[in-house]
Amino acid sequence: MTIEEAVKNENIDISGIPPNYYLLGLISAFENRFQAVADSVMKEISWKQFFAIICINMCKQPPTLKELSDVLGSSHQNVKQILIKLEKKNFIIFKTDEKDKRKQRIILTDYCREFCDKNDEMSVSIMKRMFSGIPEKDIVTTIKTITNIDKNIRGTADYE
Repeated sequence: MTIEEAVKNENIDISGIPPNYYLLGLISAFENRFQAVADSVMKEISWKQFFAIICINMCKQPPTLKELSDVLGSSHQNVKQILIKLEKKNFIIFKTDEKDKRKQRIILTDYCREFCDKNDEMSVSIMKRMFSGIPEKDIVTTIKTITNIDKNIRGTADYE
């Protein structure tokens, strides 16, 4: 069922739901739908595993588990499970930090980089289709809104 179908469904009553609650529901439903589509397209790895790879790749230096957990916004335990699966599939390796032997850095393998290169065109195509017809200013507004909600959740919002 699409979001539009859910809204029009006579068995569902959304009247009286405040916009902020409705938005959170939309975000949750969207995440579930997106994950299902992405999982079916990626075949070899899950969306959560691919998102971890994207985040590792964005880091200026190979991240530690704690650093990656912060970027992903997920618990140490959940990220560790994702990384264990990626390691078994030869997408990442753990390497001891040269300056602090207690830390393990997460390194993307050549196999992972080849996988990303091979799937880049498909990924770009999906992104174009998802954001088709949506003005960039609306996307920027959505980014600002979600960023501010995240600040509020973390208790770091600047209240004026």
